[in-house]
Amino acid sequence: MTSIDSVTLEVADPQAANDFYTAAFGLDTQVRLRASQAPTTGFRGFTLSLMVSQPATVKSFIGAAIDAGATPLKPVAKSFWGYGGVIQAPDGTIWKVATSAKKDTGPDTRKIDDMVLLLGVEDMAASKRFYVDRGLVVAKSFGRKYVEFATPSSPVKLALYGRRALAKDAGVSPDGTGSHRLILGGDTEPFADPDGFTWEAARTAQV
Repeated sequence: MTSIDSVTLEVADPQAANDFYTAAFGLDTQVRLRASQAPTTGFRGFTLSLMVSQPATVKSFIGAAIDAGATPLKPVAKSFWGYGGVIQAPDGTIWKVATSAKKDTGPDTRKIDDMVLLLGVEDMAASKRFYVDRGLVVAKSFGRKYVEFATPSSPVKLALYGRRALAKDAGVSPDGTGSHRLILGGDTEPFADPDGFTWEAARTAQV
């Protein structure tokens, strides 16, 4: 396995979810949707992040998401690393929109520079080793806190973060049970990682 080719969210109503993501973020091919009634409660153990160029674009995306029915979890604000905010989509997925810039250099562009999938893991060393053993190459690693994989040809970047730290960053409790409601697609045979995140061959992960 050398890349993550797709992210499929399992949702109760694919049409409603598609309407939300189109209105909020202008997403179409980046995120796939699949109908599911799998039981799930609380934090699902992952977040998706949209990285953009400046604060005006952060505010635009967050505002559009809330107008489309999202629940704000963390209001847009400056921090030592930049500017960002967090919302929860009507289907339950948590999204962060952020930029490393603290000042605008022009008008809102509504352009997404990168999409990052952060998986919350219980044992960073074990999860890192698991993915490296399957062919992924580490691009960045900060001890047992954060690992980012090198997937230059992928539409979505993949990174690992401690589950509790990820929940705190998202502004929610780390408690949660049931399905992650997430399927990852790659050039791989089907498998589940140590935290129960499911992978499929990209061709079968499509809606």
